[in-house]
Amino acid sequence: MKPMRVAYSLLFWGFMILSSLIAFPMALAIWLLTFPFDRRLRALHLFTCFWASIYTWLNPAWRVSIKGTQNLDSNLPTIMVANHLSLLDVIVVFRLFTHFKWVSKSENFQVPLIGWNMRLNGYIPLRRGGKSGAVQMMKMSRRSLAEGNSLFIFPEGTRSPDGRMRRFKDGAFDLAIQTSTPIQPLVIQGTSQALPKRGFKLQGRHPISVEVLKVIPAETFRDQTAEDLAEEVQNLIAEHLGPENAPRRRSQRAS
Repeated sequence: MKPMRVAYSLLFWGFMILSSLIAFPMALAIWLLTFPFDRRLRALHLFTCFWASIYTWLNPAWRVSIKGTQNLDSNLPTIMVANHLSLLDVIVVFRLFTHFKWVSKSENFQVPLIGWNMRLNGYIPLRRGGKSGAVQMMKMSRRSLAEGNSLFIFPEGTRSPDGRMRRFKDGAFDLAIQTSTPIQPLVIQGTSQALPKRGFKLQGRHPISVEVLKVIPAETFRDQTAEDLAEEVQNLIAEHLGPENAPRRRSQRAS
C-alpha cells in the first residue's frame, strides 16, 4: 500500500506542476485583458478558483463538501478566518468561488508559477520575523478592504501539527476592529487526514468539508479587545469541530 501512496502522490504533484505550466500563461492573459477595467481583479481570482479546484475535482480520494454558502455576500468586504490544518486548506477554500485576497507568508509568493499568480492577483504578503513586515501587511490589508475586497487570513499563522487549533493570533481581529469590518468565520475539516502537515505524501480517501458560518457584524465587537475577539471566534469555530480537534485550554496554550 505504501508504494501505491508514493506513486499516487508523485502523480498528483506532477500533475500540479504540469497543469500550472499551462494555467499560469492563461492567468497572465486574463490579467492583461481585464486589469484596465477590473481593478479588483475579480475575473483573475475567479480563474484562480477554477485552477485550484481542478485538483479536488479530479482527485477521487478527496470528496469535498461545501456548506453554508448562503452566508457569503461577495459584495460585502469581510475578514474571512478559519482553522488551519493542511496545505490542502488553501486548495479547498478556493472551491467557495467567492472574491477575496489571501494574506499569506511572503515565501509563498516566491514559488514559481503559483506564487507569480498570487502576485498577479494582488494577494497580500506577510514577511515574518520583524515588526516592519506586519506593519506593511496591515497597511496593504486596510487599502485592500477600502477597495472593496474581502481578506482571507489563517489566524493560527501556521498549520496545526496534530489537528487541534493553536491559539488565534490577534492581527486579523485587530484589523477588523480598526476598520469596522465584519468577520466571516469558516470551519475546515478532513484536510489534515488527507495531507498531513509533515511531508507531501497523500493519505488516501478522506472526506473534506468547508463550512461557512454566519457573518459577525462589526457593531457587535466594536468595544472588544482584539485578544478577546480572537478567543471568541476561535471558540465559535471549535464548537463546530469534533472534540479531537478542539483547541487546548487557554492556560495550556500560553504555557
